[in-house]
Amino acid sequence: MQTFRLILADKFIWLLSGAVLLATLFPVQGQAEVIARIAFNAGIFLIFLLHGIRLERSEVRSGLSNVRLQGTIFIWVFGVMLAIGLTLSNVVDQVLPADVALGFLFLGVLPSTVQSATSYCAIAKGNVAASVVASAFINLAGVLLSPLLFALLASAAGVEITTDTVFKIAAILVLPFALGQIFQRWLRPFVMRHKDFTGWLDKGAIALAVYVSFSAAIIAGMWNRVSGFEFGWLALALSIWLLLAFAGTWVLGGVMGFARGDRKTLLFSGAQKSVAIGAPLAAILFVPERAGLVILPLIFYHLAQLFISAPIAVRLAKD
Repeated sequence: MQTFRLILADKFIWLLSGAVLLATLFPVQGQAEVIARIAFNAGIFLIFLLHGIRLERSEVRSGLSNVRLQGTIFIWVFGVMLAIGLTLSNVVDQVLPADVALGFLFLGVLPSTVQSATSYCAIAKGNVAASVVASAFINLAGVLLSPLLFALLASAAGVEITTDTVFKIAAILVLPFALGQIFQRWLRPFVMRHKDFTGWLDKGAIALAVYVSFSAAIIAGMWNRVSGFEFGWLALALSIWLLLAFAGTWVLGGVMGFARGDRKTLLFSGAQKSVAIGAPLAAILFVPERAGLVILPLIFYHLAQLFISAPIAVRLAKD
């Protein structure tokens, strides 16, 4: 019962699901699309400005003292998960549309979540302080590292990262993040006092990014390009990935000899993937009709990880 309450209470699940459903039924187009795209770009800027404001540099520095745990999480997120994504991308390329298969590689380069990883770690009675630091550090690195890794690996798949794309990433992702860090001293107290309001701004901007990307893909005939049979392959590949991610982090924590609380931190910080960075980044790297297909694995993985994390956290809290 507690598991269902956690899932039902997670409004972000319903917000993302609603964005996909709305794009399917009422895709934005025409003049409305121009307005939505302006709001979308402003929303991306806001997301990363808030990231920069929230992630305290002192937390990152203090957490780095636990090199063994934080290093393991970092290597898992940007090493093992990337290897899984690259492998699955090559495998499913035989049975899925090219952009959906590329989405597995894209999913692999992304950092873990911030809020949900920490929340579920707290529910599981894990090392919350280490989880906060891991989320901060991984996302701080991900802002710069995720586009770089994808640019290096996706070039072999025919994806061209132009100079204009690099400048756009710098202007919409890196610049607001840097501004948030610079003005954190003055802006963070306000943001933290109004966490509910700024949190909904953040989530709303992510949902808008998903809505705009999916709308373009729907108009381009996404549901005709991805058959029910292919969705079955997509579900199977993501199920394998989720099993490897959650089981792998838990087993690795035991092999490394981590304390119980640290194993829980590794589990939730290592197995989850962030749509907050993924959806905006995909919209910058790809034209809208391609972006909707590329983030398809990300959307389903993100929703599935939340449904899976809830019962796991409840079960681990009893240990």
